[in-house]
Amino acid sequence: MKSVFNPAQREGALTSLAETQFDLLVVGGGVSGCGTALDAATRGLKVAMIEVNDFASGTSSRSSKLIHGGLRYLEQYDFKLVREALKERELMVSRIAPHLVSPVSFLYPLHEPLKERGYVGAGLMLYDALRGREHVLPSHRHVSVKRMRQIAPGLRPDVLRGGVLYYDAQVDDARHTMTLARTASLYGATIATRVECIDLLREGDAVVGAKVRDVESGLIFEIRSTVTALAAGVWSDGLHERAGVSPGYSVTMSKGVHITVPGSAIALETGVILKTDVSVLFIIPWKNEWIIGTTDTPWTGDRENPLATQEDISYLLDQANLVLLRQLRESDIVGIFVGLRPLVATNQGSPTTKISREHIVDHPLAGLVSVAGGKYTTYRIMARDLVDAAVGDLNRKVPESCTEEIGLIGADGVVALRNRVELLAQEHGVTQTLITHLLNRYGSRFEEVLDLAGGDQVMLSAIAPGLEYLRVEILYAVLFEGARSIEDVLARRTRICFEIADGGLEIALDVAGLIAGVLGWSDERLDREVSLYSKLISSQRLSALRPLDSSSDGLRSVS
Repeated sequence: MKSVFNPAQREGALTSLAETQFDLLVVGGGVSGCGTALDAATRGLKVAMIEVNDFASGTSSRSSKLIHGGLRYLEQYDFKLVREALKERELMVSRIAPHLVSPVSFLYPLHEPLKERGYVGAGLMLYDALRGREHVLPSHRHVSVKRMRQIAPGLRPDVLRGGVLYYDAQVDDARHTMTLARTASLYGATIATRVECIDLLREGDAVVGAKVRDVESGLIFEIRSTVTALAAGVWSDGLHERAGVSPGYSVTMSKGVHITVPGSAIALETGVILKTDVSVLFIIPWKNEWIIGTTDTPWTGDRENPLATQEDISYLLDQANLVLLRQLRESDIVGIFVGLRPLVATNQGSPTTKISREHIVDHPLAGLVSVAGGKYTTYRIMARDLVDAAVGDLNRKVPESCTEEIGLIGADGVVALRNRVELLAQEHGVTQTLITHLLNRYGSRFEEVLDLAGGDQVMLSAIAPGLEYLRVEILYAVLFEGARSIEDVLARRTRICFEIADGGLEIALDVAGLIAGVLGWSDERLDREVSLYSKLISSQRLSALRPLDSSSDGLRSVS
């Protein structure tokens, strides 16, 4: 069976949304919303999901790209949360998404080994033990000063005296979230993006669906559903207020800023985790770059476009430079991305809210449930808990969650395919590097991409020099993955927006030319889309980087 998101599919989905009586309507296309749609669909429910923008367009595309247990939670004695997250990490690497989630090592540097080694080692021993019986990732190990200089020559030898190496996992969060949606569609969910929930439908005291608007056409219609589930993250309070609902919790926003720098800027063979005065800082390997993050500061501004400040950038550079031999400067920064964490608090005296570790599930009215908080790694648990809360209103027996056993689209056989890279390259007349790249993004669906190219070597070439993404992948993004704008393609289906210095501005017109025909754009619409993307990239950089001219100590102009 195929599962595709494209213009024709969207038109069909809009018709189905307006005409079908659903068991569950999910509002929100981030990782928790897409996970909820998959959980419900695999239990045999008739499921709809809508998203006002694009899959993962909010927090779910702007995380630290880690699937981890949360080492810092051990210091807070939150062993249940760590155990839960570590189990999810092992499942994703081994079974659920082995094509999208892969192991990544981190070095915990020691400043005073006599004091720190026993403490840190004991913590990591507990970290390894809490994952349970499945040991997919290697256990931690201590690193001598000599070995540390071999694997981390870019760290300052004058302040570091050895370290401890441990493993977590890494994910392209936006791709993973979109793949969750495709998998939910495969199991029968009706899904459409660019559909806004403008109000909830009521019959007496019960919610029976939502009044929605097609953002692209302006058409307003109703979706009827026995239960509506809100999985809207930092947009939750606004939805509740608009619908006149008093939830059992409130959401506050915390801003997390990340920067990327070239791989050549830091001489390391592993990621690094640093303990700061306020939290932890990660230096994370990412393709040909390093991601450095993150901050944790209150945000009360625009939810759609949170901005980094010069203070945020200075904090990240200063903390990293405490241990780096070659000092990073603003001129090293390739990209910036900013996410908003939905931090939740229970409203005092609310009888409707259940707190599960870091996330909250609320059931304020018959036919209405919601979830907020949590962390990316435990999205599947959040989805399970939300559907569990919803099924009580269906008045029939519903099977338990089975997503622990469900591999995402592309997961099937990916280990065997990786063992056959040389043969696959020969069969398809392409390089082994290209096959490996496609397997790491599409898993067993890689042939869909190659078939779309039809042997055209231009389509199988890189969209720009120095980038790994192929021209055919841009087309695939709109024909199979639901991309409907330049931003969708450059910010989420690929990660070009933070992987090259201009954020993809130079290739935006080329990208628009590739997708305009499929999306039915006029020349005027094409120019407008390019302009919108240019403004998006420029706003982020101008807010965060000092607009120095090119003669000032080598720093580039960002104006």
